[in-house]
Amino acid sequence: MKSLPCIENTVNAALEELGIAHERIKISPEFADTAVFCEKYGYPTDHCGNAIVVASKKEPKQFCTCIVKGSNRLDVNKTVRRLMEVRKASFATPEETITLTGMMIGGVTPFALPPEIPIFADHTILGLQYIILGSGNRESKLKIHPEELKKIPKK
Repeated sequence: MKSLPCIENTVNAALEELGIAHERIKISPEFADTAVFCEKYGYPTDHCGNAIVVASKKEPKQFCTCIVKGSNRLDVNKTVRRLMEVRKASFATPEETITLTGMMIGGVTPFALPPEIPIFADHTILGLQYIILGSGNRESKLKIHPEELKKIPKK
């Protein structure tokens, strides 16, 4: 599946504007999901990050994006629900993710999200030498130093 129109330009502009030092890793789209990517390209899952869009269950819908190590599970029912200050939350559907971000699951990146979407990151990521995140599409990944995440404006 090809990336959505213009998202690559949007992500590139955001990376440049924020001054994010990064290495782009070209991949085949069928290997974009974290576990498959790690197996195919030989990266450890604890150095790959999942940027996951989460949605509240009740209207008006609220969204956030959470970044966790590929080796960890996202605790939507307790931690994320509490961070969002909602009674119930779940993973956003693929359709919600695309509509909200312009990005497909497996390619979501925190660097070009709409400004109203808060980002929550697992603090253990900061202790890594590098983290690999989605690049906005399923055709590449971004390898960055975790400190680069601090350049994202706080919501």
